[in-house]
Amino acid sequence: MASGIRAMLRVGTATAFAMAALGAQAEELRFWTTEEQPERLARQEEMAAAFAEATGHNVQVIPVTETDLGTRATAAFAAGDLPDVIYHSVQYLAPWAEAGILDIDAATDVIEALGANTFASGALQMGAVDGGYASVPVDGWTQMIVYRADLFEAGGLEPPTSYASVLAAIEALHNPPEMYGFVAATKVDENFMSQVLEHVFLANGVSPVGPDGIQPLDEAATIEVLEFYKAIADASPPGDLYWDQSRSLYFSGNAAMIIWSPFILDELAGLRDSAPPTINDDPTSRDLAAATGIVTNFSGPSNPDGAAWADLRYFGITSDASTDAAMAFVEYSLSEGYGATLAIAPEGKFPVRRGTAENPTEFSDLWATLDVGVDRRAPLGELYDAAMIDEIVGGLDVAQRWGVAEGQLSTASAIINSQVINRIVREYIDGQRDAAATVVALNEAIAAIE
Repeated sequence: MASGIRAMLRVGTATAFAMAALGAQAEELRFWTTEEQPERLARQEEMAAAFAEATGHNVQVIPVTETDLGTRATAAFAAGDLPDVIYHSVQYLAPWAEAGILDIDAATDVIEALGANTFASGALQMGAVDGGYASVPVDGWTQMIVYRADLFEAGGLEPPTSYASVLAAIEALHNPPEMYGFVAATKVDENFMSQVLEHVFLANGVSPVGPDGIQPLDEAATIEVLEFYKAIADASPPGDLYWDQSRSLYFSGNAAMIIWSPFILDELAGLRDSAPPTINDDPTSRDLAAATGIVTNFSGPSNPDGAAWADLRYFGITSDASTDAAMAFVEYSLSEGYGATLAIAPEGKFPVRRGTAENPTEFSDLWATLDVGVDRRAPLGELYDAAMIDEIVGGLDVAQRWGVAEGQLSTASAIINSQVINRIVREYIDGQRDAAATVVALNEAIAAIE
């Protein structure tokens, strides 16, 4: 059904769209997006208008609340009334592909036409299914270890890329209350703790799910995880800690390392009045940003290759789509329109497509020029040096989440949402049981989840 545009996409973008505009009947596409904030909607509508001008295909941009996306898609599929393209998170890749909601052939052909080797490998691997790819990767972000690079350099310390280097830095820098070595997540009922823990487990290659569903945690590797997490918690202030305290303490100059999302990048540089750095008397100062380094790929002793925890987003071409036009829209959004796609929120939309065959860094370079901030704005490339930009984008090559590769993301999500891992790890931190007994308790609690 999509043979026309698939052939044209391989000719070259400009030629393909000229041919499509001249030779194809104009279509009216419906595009569901969870980017429903007014400013972000306006940017998407501008991009849709530019696509319509280039191809003659009009696009209706329809906002959908993220928590409603799954039920709305299921209902629309049952009614034979799916939109043409859906912007969606990683959790829907496997179930929607299995249900027939997604057109795997169309997504695969778009990726092949654009060049699979121009995409971040981790983003592609997450979307891989039998027969190709469930959806086309669009953007994403990776959780980061944010650290005081100036203090690390002054102390002759290696960047915190592993359990060992984090612990070495804590040994050298922990001097409370003036300086805490780390600010770990310890508030059990916060999703922040769930994300940080999953990142630390992934770094050591430990997962509670396998191809057949829930699996026992590897005892030796999990003990390494627990001992490491207790060490960073012991180097943190007392109490129930989550993103708020970690940011506040880092911004005041009282923390050497935290784990955070990239949405901290503009705040670090004094671009948001509601969350200013307080390391000095100037809330608009860029001094803390200049003193900061980041690590995305982080490893434990049982997994030297490491991993990055990622939130990735995709364009799904649906089984009810006007396929040729829908493919053209997705391809445009990742080529001529990619700058506009990323500009919706650059600090949380890393380019999963780095460039083209002719210019492999075209879109990474473009991304670094996009403005971020709220009360003041500046391009990321002005705030952070090229090596840090490369580290930010490079995390998508090793992006992982529990259960994605095994097709068990829904099972992993049920485990995470139960917060039993948070609770039992916190009990271990508080000394209620030793590490070996904690592994047993974790396995029992996880196995009981339906």
